[in-house]
Order: sequence, then structure tokens, then C-alpha cells
Amino acid sequence: MTSDDNTLPDQPAPPSDPPPAEQPPPPDDITLIGGVPEGDAGERDVSDDDTLLPRPLPKASEQTLPHDGPTVDAPEQADVPVPEGNDGAPDREPLKLAYYAVSDVGRVRKDNQDSGYAGPWLLAVCDGVGGAARGDIASGTAVGELRNLDAAPDAGDLLTRVSDGLHEAHESIAQEVYQDPALSGTSTTATVALFDGQRIAIGHIGDSRAYLYRAGELSQITTDHTFVQSLIDEGRITEEEARVHPHRNLILKALDGLHEVEPDLFAIALAPGDRVFLCSDGACGVLEDARLADILASGSPEFAAIEMVRASLDAGSSDNVTCVVADVLTEEQAAADPSLTDLEPMIVGAAADLRKRTPRGLFRGHRSGDTGELEPVDAEIPEGIDYAIVDDPPVDPEAYRYAPQAPRRFTWVRRAMALAVVLGLAWVALASAYWWTQQQYYVGEDDGHVAVYRGIDGIPGLSSVYRTSDVQVGDLPDNAQSDLDEGITADDYEDAVSIVQNLADKLMPPEGADR
Repeated sequence: MTSDDNTLPDQPAPPSDPPPAEQPPPPDDITLIGGVPEGDAGERDVSDDDTLLPRPLPKASEQTLPHDGPTVDAPEQADVPVPEGNDGAPDREPLKLAYYAVSDVGRVRKDNQDSGYAGPWLLAVCDGVGGAARGDIASGTAVGELRNLDAAPDAGDLLTRVSDGLHEAHESIAQEVYQDPALSGTSTTATVALFDGQRIAIGHIGDSRAYLYRAGELSQITTDHTFVQSLIDEGRITEEEARVHPHRNLILKALDGLHEVEPDLFAIALAPGDRVFLCSDGACGVLEDARLADILASGSPEFAAIEMVRASLDAGSSDNVTCVVADVLTEEQAAADPSLTDLEPMIVGAAADLRKRTPRGLFRGHRSGDTGELEPVDAEIPEGIDYAIVDDPPVDPEAYRYAPQAPRRFTWVRRAMALAVVLGLAWVALASAYWWTQQQYYVGEDDGHVAVYRGIDGIPGLSSVYRTSDVQVGDLPDNAQSDLDEGITADDYEDAVSIVQNLADKLMPPEGADR
């Protein structure tokens, strides 16, 4: 399925006890592909935990596929609304997610600009873009907003919830840029999977990816919004050529708080044994589909996620790597696994770092700046007032704008310090320039004799006689006298002495002497 499959067909209610469906043959437009632990991806040691390899995925011949569709193998449908809730299949057994998320800064980058989230109802990966513009702020802000979707489904439409969540993330990034203009240019990709117990609704923008591993076959269920993907769609390059294309990192869509959000939206029905995989391009950009499928073929979500990061780094990924893996289980399977009883939502990457960097309170004697004041008692609040203390009337913006401002304290001290810094820099510059001039030499005339000067010829105050010779200018040939009048530049003092010696060799013999 491509990202254009943004609607679901209406499905008839299934029989009360449907027989297992045979696996449908894959269509021509989907590439189907068909684990090994090691390395610490930053969370846990794979080799020291026996719980990392439970729940092997069912064999392709044994897995029951969803009978009410749609699936990644279903034909494309256009402009058909997605059924709300479980109305399309009221007697289907609710499913559960067992999930794990991990993010690694990688071996090249200094900062992790990826963010990831995994919870019982939501999976998300955001890859920040912007470099100096702080892509980590964009991805962390987006995940911080999207995590509000991680709640049990209500009567609302899944795709509408995903779309609203992406727009809220977009607005939050715009607010961050408004408060700090230095962040202008930051943006992030976003790939979101919202679960309702039967299906996942996918919202996608950028080049992070979502995959579905089902019955031994791997399908990419999102389409990259990149320049090279447009070349692939046009048949101008192949998938292999796209991996080494010089413009492979050129993204055409992202959440940036500026341009209108146009995500791909679609939904997929799930079946027990399915495995959902979301990742940033630090993983899918270097690993072939066959390698992705091989890692996803066995092990727990934790094992698969950590192994995926390790394999990406070993394959030479120069980017941050974030992976989210989730298994689809029946309620009976979930209840039988004790490791799922205390499974908590996971935030990884830049989003987790942003939470750690929350400012401390000013009052260190109280946690987070708490002054010890008690919360208001609702029973004591007068009727008709929604708050304990009535706020002062709002200030008129125009009155505040022109209100007299208190003078700044110690203004003269700041000005004096600034002046001292400027004068100091000027003095250093002048001293350096003067020192350089005193390292220059040239040969000229001094009181009728050939002399060596130190400094710059023609600049008063920066030139002085350094040494006078016995050679008289009047005894030199006319051309040598002309050169002395203009000054003969020397590379250094030794070169100046050499020039004087050459002039001495050109002395005219006295009149009457043999020539």
C-alpha cells in the first residue's frame, strides 16, 4: 500500500466464528521481503536478559489474517471513509500492543535530533531537520504534542485524531520559533501509528518510515516525501541508486510551523502476530529490506529494536538512529506475558532530553519551586467563580507600551566597561601594527651617505635611520643615486646590509685613476 491509500472500504460484519483466512497473494505494487542479537543500543544489555527473546512470531502458514480488512495486501481504494471505532466488526477480539523504542545518537553526530515514542495506543518517530536551527527542538516538541494521542479510543474518527495531532505538533513548533527566532528553519519528519484495538491509523510526513511485518513478509506502508522518491516514482532511478544519490536527504514535506501540513493518512487492520516497525532514515537509509525483515523475524520487540540500531550503525549509518517495534497480541497472549503487566510508555531521543532540561525552581528548599501553598478547596470557592483568587484586570497593551519604564541600574558601569573593552582592543591593534612596521627595512640617503632605515618609507614617525655607512651617494652611478632617492626595499636587516655592500662595489673611481 502506498501513502495514497488514505481511506478504508466499508466492510460487512463478519460471522461470529470466522475460519482462518488463507494468506492472499501479494499484489504487483508491493515488494515483499523475507534475528541475531548483539550490542547495546543504549537501553539494556541483550545478552544478560532472558526476557528479550519471548514471543517468536508465528509462521507464515499459521498466522490468521484479519478478515474484515483492509490490509497492506488489499487493493487500493479511493475516497472511502474509514469506519469509526469497531462498528465494522463488533465481535472481533480486542488486540494489544507489546512495544519497545530506542534511539541512538550514532557514531558521527554530536546531537541526537531524533525523537521516538511507544505506548499502548501510539507509536511515533520524528526525525529533526535543521542542524544549527535545532532539529532536536522540532522533533522533541512534535513528540511532546503527539503523545497526547496515547489514550484509549473514543467515538472519534482515528484519522481525524491523527490529523489533528499532527496539526497541533505543527502549531507547537511555530510557537517555539515565534518565541525564539534563532530556531527559524527547524523542522521535523513525523510518522505516527495510532491504535484502536483493531487497526492502526497512519499519519506520515517526511522520510521516516513505517513497515508491517506479517506472515513472514515485510511491506513498507509509507512513501517517502523526498526528491529521490519522486525520481523513483517517475522511473528515473532505482531503489539501489536512491541510496547513494547526492540529493537523497532532500525532504519535500516536514512539520516546520510555517508551511501547511499535508500528511498522508490511511488505516490498516491488524491481526495477531503482526509486527509494526517505525524508524528514522538512520536505519532504513542503510539497511536493505531483506536485512530489516531478517531482524524483525524473531525475538521480542526490545530485541528487534536494539538489534536494528546495532545493525544500522554497523552498516555505516552516519545519522541518528531511532527504532520503534510493536507486536500485535491477543488479550490472552498479553495476559500470559508477565513482562507486559508493568509496561510503561517510552519516550526516547531528543524528546526525552528536553524533558530532562526543564528549568529548576528558584526555591531549592521546595521541589520544582513549590512554595508549600495548598491547593484551593473547591467547597470554599464562591459560587460562579472558577478560581480561588480573582486576577487583576488585564493591562491595556497600548497603555503598557507607552507607560514610563524604570531606569536601568548601573548603566554608567556597563558603558564604562564597554568603552574600556573597545579602547583595549584598539590599543592592541595599534601596538601590533607598530611592531610590524619596526620589522621592515629599506636603504636610502642620510646626509649624503648611504644608510639603512627601519620602518615604512614615506610615513612620518614610522621610519628612522638605523645605521649609516661610509659610502657617499655622490660617488655612486646616476642610476644607483635615483634608486636611493626612492628607497630600496629590503626583506630584512641582513638583506639591507647586502644592498649597501653592492652599492659600495659600484663606487666610481676617482678622476685620473686607471679604468
